[in-house]
Amino acid sequence: MDSLTIAAPEIFLLTATCIVLVVSLFTRAGSNAVYWLSQLSLIVTLFFVWGQTQTDPVVAYVGAYGIDGMSSTLKVWLLIVGIGVLLYSRDYVSARRIQRGEYFVLALFAIAGMMIMVSAKHLLTVYLGLELLALSQYAMVALARDDGDASEAAMKYFVLGALASGMLLYGMSMIYGATGSLELAAIRDAVVVGGAEGSVPARFGLTFLIVGIAFKLGAVPFHMWVPDVYEGAPTSVAMFIATAPKIAAFAMLIRLLVDALPALNTDWQAMLAILAALSMIVGNLVAIAQTNIKRMLAYSTISNVGFLLLGIVGATPAGYSAAMFYAITYSFTTLAAFGVLIALSRGTREDGSPFEAVMIDDLAGLAKRNSLLAGVMLLAMISLAGVPPMVGFYAKLAVLRAAVDAGFTWLALIGVAMSVAGAFYYLRVIKLMFFDEPLVTSEVTPAGDVSAGLAVNGLAVLLLGIFPSVIMAACIAAFA
Repeated sequence: MDSLTIAAPEIFLLTATCIVLVVSLFTRAGSNAVYWLSQLSLIVTLFFVWGQTQTDPVVAYVGAYGIDGMSSTLKVWLLIVGIGVLLYSRDYVSARRIQRGEYFVLALFAIAGMMIMVSAKHLLTVYLGLELLALSQYAMVALARDDGDASEAAMKYFVLGALASGMLLYGMSMIYGATGSLELAAIRDAVVVGGAEGSVPARFGLTFLIVGIAFKLGAVPFHMWVPDVYEGAPTSVAMFIATAPKIAAFAMLIRLLVDALPALNTDWQAMLAILAALSMIVGNLVAIAQTNIKRMLAYSTISNVGFLLLGIVGATPAGYSAAMFYAITYSFTTLAAFGVLIALSRGTREDGSPFEAVMIDDLAGLAKRNSLLAGVMLLAMISLAGVPPMVGFYAKLAVLRAAVDAGFTWLALIGVAMSVAGAFYYLRVIKLMFFDEPLVTSEVTPAGDVSAGLAVNGLAVLLLGIFPSVIMAACIAAFA
């Protein structure tokens, strides 16, 4: 019963997802029953998780699964971001005749997979959660079956994702060969006590693990899928991929490197430092040349992954806390940006096709069409650029400080330089919204609950920058 209690949120969510799947078979087109049932499932799961936030760290299922400060905090934010994704997506998937039932079911399965990854204490549990997330995402990208770009993006994502999963599995097998265990705690003991840190299989296994993790994060040079998938996927799916999975990928990185292989930190520090530097440089410089805003946000994701890695490179509790804070705040900031794009993707073009806000010029004059959407996008862009008092400024400051304290001053200098370079393409969006004439003069009127959600989202980006301790305290406690 103790094990069932520990996994109660995941058990409930998976059960509720199966119920949503059955209900979707009997609901008529245009019904919101599946949407509201999905939201209810996430809200109830959030209450389950919230009840575990004050629980002492505990491991169940013979060391395969557990909860601690990091898992409880990350699950809360995963579910909050998931609720926001479904809210912003409701009208979008309906207008584009994307299979509504399948979309919500796959999103719920993906969130369940992320929750499993966050609480994993065993290599097989990590892989189980990862594949549940990945397979759901592949299908979500391909849901727009009549869209050739979406089908192409899904194929690219599937092929490269399968390759990355293979790399990750190969790394896990070599770690098992070097340590004789799949349990993270036992691997740590074998490496520290048994002296496996000097073995060739352990080092090779570590290399393949980092390749798999870097792909899931979208770090350079394993980033080739990110801009193509963001551009080709429906905007609601791109929003999902850009937000919550980044939190889960951070958790996977902590579980595999910090929890299982801390004795190999000198090796993975060097590799992560290179990935961080390349991601910040390539992501920010290539984003400047983009005219498609989804591709611009894709390269923004790549650059922000580099900043996230800055905190982990130092291999200190302060750095891990800063990186955790960065992953959480980046997710709901990006959620706000994509929420505005989805709100703009309304109506039809002259040829009768659905209007998609995919070009940067589509945001021209937005302040004259809807001041709320322009204000939320303004807050999101300023935060992503790292300008005070937004939460993105504090997040960047925290990871840069962690890198400097750990002796990676050269890497922090690259981060500062790339922050300045990256501000250009964020400020370009702001300039278009407030100083250019709109290409489309009609007003934009999202649904009332969507407008309220965007307002809360934008306000959170501002207030959490002024009062960052609301989240940072939990992040510090997770690694105390």
